[in-house]
Amino acid sequence: MVPSTVRAVAIDRVLALRQRTQMLWEAYFSSVDKIVLTTLEIIKDRVYSHISRNKLMWNALPGGLLVLPEYSTHLAHYPFYYLNLGISPGPEFTAVIHATSPLISQSQPIMKLLQVVSKSKYCSQIIILWNSEKPPPHRSKWPPMPVPLIITDGRRKTSSRFLPHAAIETEAVLSLDEDTVLLTSEINFAFHVWRSFPERIVGYPPRSHFWDPVKKAWGYTSKWTNEYSIVLTGAAFYHRYYHHLFSHYLPSSLRALVDRTSNCEDILMNFLISSVTHLPPVKVAQRKQYKEMPTLQGTKMAPWANPEHFTQRQECVNTFASWFGYMPLVHSQFRLDPVLFKDHVSVLRKRYKDLERV
Repeated sequence: MVPSTVRAVAIDRVLALRQRTQMLWEAYFSSVDKIVLTTLEIIKDRVYSHISRNKLMWNALPGGLLVLPEYSTHLAHYPFYYLNLGISPGPEFTAVIHATSPLISQSQPIMKLLQVVSKSKYCSQIIILWNSEKPPPHRSKWPPMPVPLIITDGRRKTSSRFLPHAAIETEAVLSLDEDTVLLTSEINFAFHVWRSFPERIVGYPPRSHFWDPVKKAWGYTSKWTNEYSIVLTGAAFYHRYYHHLFSHYLPSSLRALVDRTSNCEDILMNFLISSVTHLPPVKVAQRKQYKEMPTLQGTKMAPWANPEHFTQRQECVNTFASWFGYMPLVHSQFRLDPVLFKDHVSVLRKRYKDLERV
């Protein structure tokens, strides 16, 4: 009776049960730490039943340990459940620009960036996270824009760019460095792509990791190849929930490392999101002319021109992998381009025309 009943289970059902078993093992039982944390979180859900996680949160990826009920108890507020609920993320984004250089002239890159971002019809507001040693200029020094502009204190901490700022009301966050060079068309296209992959980082500057068998350590490379595992947050979209996870899930020691070195916060965010999704970020098409070039910012050289900057990033990759207990970054060769992008047809037939005219 039992053997015949078991054999009657469809192969698709068997596969689904195996996948669910694997998910539950990896999420809750694969280490002593996870077993202890799972036990404590179940007790917390029972004590504070008004903010407890529901069955789907516990039994579907990424699992209850990565769904913090202090953030929300509604499935629609998380990037993981849109497909289950049959809904799409909101139609607007908030741009957060990380500023470290004092505002000296109206010709600085951040001024042009503000104009480019504010022209996007999907931009709800712009937040400038002021991390310069000098106080921010008066509001009259900033250009007039069609969207609200908020200047907030970054506390001079590199990790503050991923604080869960109360001013961010949209689900999508566009993280930008002050010297990022993009077109409005590039921003719009990346946002359209992100809405199809709301649980991932979607953006432009790619990087990669690799295993060095000689040093027996992880390496980090900025070489432009078809393969990547990191998308830098100097020009990238992601869901605002990851700000909350970055601030309340990761240990303070990792954030302290980022603040001490003024480096690696973008790598840490990639580690976090890949560990949650078990998926790589998504790279979108960009102009070949856009590259990070060593330039002067006030009296300081751009950080990527400093060899110590690169060495620190190598060390960060190994430190982060050690804390996670494995390498969560996933390699990918997947890239999304607009329809007819680079095709030999009239520019007038292309939706994102500006990408071809530059």
